[in-house]
Amino acid sequence: MAAPGEEEDVMARYRSPLVSRYASAEMAYNFSERKKFGTWRRLWLYLAQAEKSLGLSITDEQIREMEANLDNIDFKMAAEEEKKLRHDVMAHVHTFAHCCPKAAAIIHLGATSCSLGDNTDLIVLRDGFNLLLPKLARVISRLADFAEKYADMPALGFTHYQPAQLTTVGKRCCLWIQDLCMDLQSLERARDDLRFRGVKGTTGTQASFLQLFEGDHSKVEELDRLVTAKAGFKRAYMVTGQTYSRKVDIGVLAVLASLGASVHKICTDIRLLANLKEIEEPFEKDQIGSSAMPYKRNPMRSERCCSLARHLMTLVMDPLQTAAVQWFERTLDDSANRRVCLAEAFLTADIILSTLQNVSEGLVVYPKVIERRIRQELPFMATENIIMAMVKAGGNRQDCHEKIRVLSQQAAAVVKQEGGDNDFIARVRADPYFSPIHKQLESLLDPSSFTGRAPQQVAKFLKEEVRPALIPYQSKMGGKIELAL
Repeated sequence: MAAPGEEEDVMARYRSPLVSRYASAEMAYNFSERKKFGTWRRLWLYLAQAEKSLGLSITDEQIREMEANLDNIDFKMAAEEEKKLRHDVMAHVHTFAHCCPKAAAIIHLGATSCSLGDNTDLIVLRDGFNLLLPKLARVISRLADFAEKYADMPALGFTHYQPAQLTTVGKRCCLWIQDLCMDLQSLERARDDLRFRGVKGTTGTQASFLQLFEGDHSKVEELDRLVTAKAGFKRAYMVTGQTYSRKVDIGVLAVLASLGASVHKICTDIRLLANLKEIEEPFEKDQIGSSAMPYKRNPMRSERCCSLARHLMTLVMDPLQTAAVQWFERTLDDSANRRVCLAEAFLTADIILSTLQNVSEGLVVYPKVIERRIRQELPFMATENIIMAMVKAGGNRQDCHEKIRVLSQQAAAVVKQEGGDNDFIARVRADPYFSPIHKQLESLLDPSSFTGRAPQQVAKFLKEEVRPALIPYQSKMGGKIELAL
């Protein structure tokens, strides 16, 4: 066995399954070291360009040298420098300066570590939202197609997970869609509310930049505006300490946690429906549901979503506690925690949306099972309709009610005590008392007459609320997604 450090063996080291097993390449890259340190170099470039435009002694040659080496990062040298200096930003200042000798003197001019770290974090958070939003829109779009297809199909509704009045398969799906549309709006708002930290100096006072520009406040404000615009933000926070307020992170992770709650509810419903054999997630030809029970069709995709959603929902506790203990202008006990929770929140959200898209693209409906369950419960639900029909035919309501009560309890005993089918309607047909409405029984038991305005609600909801919300994402709807491991 090779000694530690002699040979890299990735299988001998822990790797987060969020990246190694599940996450998309795009989201994994967004939180990668290459994205992080490449962004640092771009921020140094933006700062130098803005400082030059405002009159500092920076040459075109220095700018060109920096531009030519934005992605030429010697990670080995940076690691060695950090081990020596115990400071990640200065390690990369030296590494960048090594390949930009002419620009070395002006790299990081007037800046502090958080000029790099915090501004990069804000860029990564914004870009993370930009990756999640089209994925969420695709899930909503797939579910909208499903809801439209099954808008009219009656299904047994449940309250307290007990049989209730009928709904439709499409209407139930709209409950899921509405939650996800709320999440779409929340994620858009959280992204759009993000501001840039900008160039604020070590305690947020911009003192170093005021010194560079010899007391010219207008140039310091313009510098902040220029760098903010170059980074793609419309606004910067007007007031910061050394860091931007850690309440920003709370807002970001709160909307992701809320998305996790939505997905958990949706996938729990799908798991329950799979147990009822009414609706199942896709199950591949060679997929194995159980190593011991070959007949099983476990809802593993929905279970994965629930499992990861629970993790996503807990992560908001980290920024809540971090924001609460940031003394004065900042303390460093935020750093290690944020390295974990911010990345994991976006990676986890990315995974559950990809998995839910796969589920929503392959949902399988079993109409005969749904019809059978309706037949088991609908006779009891139809008792009021039967009473009303008998009264219209000249019967006495109280007499009819007593007849119905006796027959329904007899039928319930067959179901609960004997395990038989609900024979209530057969008992009504066999009772001469109900002969005036025997010919009406079939129409009185038409499931579609018990679904109310569900089909109309689906059509109106999809047309007026869902489809318009998806318009900004039409070009990114893409094709079907393959399931990760």
